[in-house]
Amino acid sequence: MHFTLIDRVLERSDTQIVTLKHVSSAEEYLQDHFPSFPVLPGVMMLEAMTQAARVFLDPDDAAELPWVLTQARALKYGAFVRPGASIRVTMTKHKDNDDGSVDFKGDVRLVEPDGENDNLPIACSGRITLRPLNIPVNA
Repeated sequence: MHFTLIDRVLERSDTQIVTLKHVSSAEEYLQDHFPSFPVLPGVMMLEAMTQAARVFLDPDDAAELPWVLTQARALKYGAFVRPGASIRVTMTKHKDNDDGSVDFKGDVRLVEPDGENDNLPIACSGRITLRPLNIPVNA
């Protein structure tokens, strides 16, 4: 099953991408997490960060090899993201590594439908590393 956690790219520069995802009560994974208090699972916020970083690295989805998450560090979770809210994901390229992987710093901010746009609460933050998928060739 594939989850697309980017509805729109808001900004893009040489060092950063900002994306938006609207969280709907119709999304399948919210039915079980949690039935009486549905919230966006933390792993889905990490996946939203990963997808945003992939779009940063390959905006046209034309790379020969897909980018995969190899490491997540210093993940911190804060505000609950409930159906009807949105998340704004900001990923900043931190470093190109010698092995071809790329490090990012990022955060997921909670955007409430009737909330202020100043000082958005942090729902998730951390660092991730992506690398191109190496598919072994059988001899």
